[in-house]
Amino acid sequence: MTQHTALPIGPAVLKELRDTDDGGATNTPYTDPEGGAPLRCCLRRSRAGERIALVTYAPLRRWAAETWARPGAYDEQGPVFIHAGECEGPAADRAGYPFAGAGALRTVRRYDSEGRIVGGRLLEIPEAADEGFDEAFAEAFTDPKVALVHVRAVEYGCFLFEVRR
Repeated sequence: MTQHTALPIGPAVLKELRDTDDGGATNTPYTDPEGGAPLRCCLRRSRAGERIALVTYAPLRRWAAETWARPGAYDEQGPVFIHAGECEGPAADRAGYPFAGAGALRTVRRYDSEGRIVGGRLLEIPEAADEGFDEAFAEAFTDPKVALVHVRAVEYGCFLFEVRR
C-alpha cells in the first residue's frame, strides 16, 4: 500500500489543456494505434484505439498559480499525454504508484514553497516499486522546506506525477 498520493492533472486544468495547452498550441487529438502512452489524466497507460493528445504542460506554473509561489526560472514545460475528451481520472481501486515498472529510471525532484528546486534523487525502480517510491518520498519530506515532489522519466524528462506534503 502506498504511503503518498500520486496526483493526476486535475479536471479543470485538463479542460484548459484540451483547448489550448501551456505552450499556446491548439489540441490535436489522435487515435492511439498501439496503446502504452502514460496518461497524466488518469495515471495509467493508454489502450490501443483510445483518443489521446500530446500537449504541453507546465506543472510547476499551475501549482504556483494555486499557491502564489514564484518559481522563476524553475518554471518549465514539457509534453504529456492526456485523453482527448473528458476522463474519469484514476480508477478508485488503482493500486500502487503509476508508471512504476521495475528497472525504470525516475527523477524524484523536490521543490520548496516558492517553487524552487531544493534537491532530488535518481530512483531506479526496484521490484518492490511502492516501497522504493515510499522511501524516496519519505526521504524528500524529511526536509521541512520540501512542499512538493515531481516524478519524471529520466529518458525523456517527462513529468509523470506529483506528490504534495
